[in-house]
Amino acid sequence: MHLILLILSCTIALIFILLSNKITIKWVKKSFKLYGIVFTITAISIGTVYINENKMVLLTAANVVINQPAAKISRPSDPLLSQFSVNRSAHLKAPHLKQLPELPRGCEVTSLAMLLQYSDVSVSKLELAKQVKKDKTRYKLTNKGVYFGNPNNGFVGDMYSFIKPGFGVYHGPIANLAAQYIGAERVYDFTGKDFSLIINQLNQNRPVWVIINTSYKKLPKSQFTTWQTKDGPIDITMKEHSVLITGYDQEFIYFNDPLNRTEKAPIEEFKAAWKQMGKQAITVY
Repeated sequence: MHLILLILSCTIALIFILLSNKITIKWVKKSFKLYGIVFTITAISIGTVYINENKMVLLTAANVVINQPAAKISRPSDPLLSQFSVNRSAHLKAPHLKQLPELPRGCEVTSLAMLLQYSDVSVSKLELAKQVKKDKTRYKLTNKGVYFGNPNNGFVGDMYSFIKPGFGVYHGPIANLAAQYIGAERVYDFTGKDFSLIINQLNQNRPVWVIINTSYKKLPKSQFTTWQTKDGPIDITMKEHSVLITGYDQEFIYFNDPLNRTEKAPIEEFKAAWKQMGKQAITVY
């Protein structure tokens, strides 16, 4: 009953107040304002009585609302994709070039050719093989072990044959080579950054050149060896490889492999291998 009177008093008070603003006759205007005040006071009084009589009911309802567990928010199942707001998947169509038979050790320049061709740069793997900077240090076997070139300085050894010693090249010379064709301002070398940036670039329709290994998962220490260079010792694995990442979903990373052996690998395994190889990654704008 009190609730009905409360609603009725509030309604009448509101009507009198609204009408008083529209009426021009002074004595009527004052009367309506007075009635509005009277019914407002009445509504407050009735409301106070209602609250006192129903205090326990109101407190119980309030406690139920306050203690209600928060709604569970759905999250992506993959821990990598839950780090940032991105699409659940991305798949880019980039040219797929093979390094064989011309370039047995040319995975890095072949993957770069795919990246540049995706950006409408007309260049072949063979041209890039000629233009990439070389570390011309000769292979030597000393009492301290192997003495050879540094892939951070340029391509090490023979790219065209397995008959002569050779290895490969890392991100620095590849980024510089890309800049010769597309301009340094359009080359983004984000080596050493988090894997999430690769996902971010794919979401912006940019495939990513990376250094990985031929197993697409973390290698045991036995697969690495140390050789000496003019810059000091360096750990390398002959399973070093390069691919162009073109997509992902909740389970896999997709890529164009210049050896044409496979096209996807489990995200976490691929990520671990990429970290092990120095987090090397390049894309172009």
